[in-house]
Amino acid sequence: MHLGLVGYGNIGKSLLDLLGAEDLARVTVLARPGKAVAHPRAEVAETTEALIAARPDLLVECAGHAAVRETVLPALKAGIDVVLVSIGALSDAALETALHRAAQDGGAMLILPAGAIGGIDLLAAMAPAGGLEVRYTGTKPPQAWRGTPAEDRIDLDGLTEATVFFSGTARDVAQAFPKNANVAATLALAGAGMDATQVELVADPTAAGNRHAYAVTSPLGDYEIRIDNRASNGNAKTSAATIYSVLREIRNRKGPVVI
Repeated sequence: MHLGLVGYGNIGKSLLDLLGAEDLARVTVLARPGKAVAHPRAEVAETTEALIAARPDLLVECAGHAAVRETVLPALKAGIDVVLVSIGALSDAALETALHRAAQDGGAMLILPAGAIGGIDLLAAMAPAGGLEVRYTGTKPPQAWRGTPAEDRIDLDGLTEATVFFSGTARDVAQAFPKNANVAATLALAGAGMDATQVELVADPTAAGNRHAYAVTSPLGDYEIRIDNRASNGNAKTSAATIYSVLREIRNRKGPVVI
């Protein structure tokens, strides 16, 4: 496989460390000019045009919301399938529509990985029946909320107990906390929608990692899921499971059996 990669931060580097010669014949990484990419089969593209011209078999985006508009849109139009990690970008309704149109026009597929959350298959299966109610709570240690609007809402250094600092819809949270809201956006897109999925964000000084919990009520049945993810080594904001979820999507492109 020839893999294209947009972003060479914590997720991108970790992915390439996990992917071996049996997974990849070639890698093209969109990176800033002069950025070193430590992978034996990696080539660096310094522009979106150069990345698309390289014609990767699959493109993985893990560079943030700006990259979705700047790189994912033209890649889909060019007929390149994309795994989108920055799912919260779809809280922008106009951008979501543009991505759908680009994928249709290019005959490409936009793939939304489950990331750090589980049960997406069941939630998506229930959605067509209607009547869904989804309530999500994201809990992380205070340091994982640094560099976000949480710093303006609560005293992260002075917390002695779990504190809710945001309540709203999945669309609200994706726009206010773009680096921390991909799980909420994933749940919303699989289930009740951005404006009907209720979200709480919590800072907890006793949290050992990133906790994702949600409850679903449906005419087909009710369920609750709680996942205590370990943070990735390079970024407290990112669950390690997110990286492995993307790895699964890449390997599912090659394997004779997909699950």
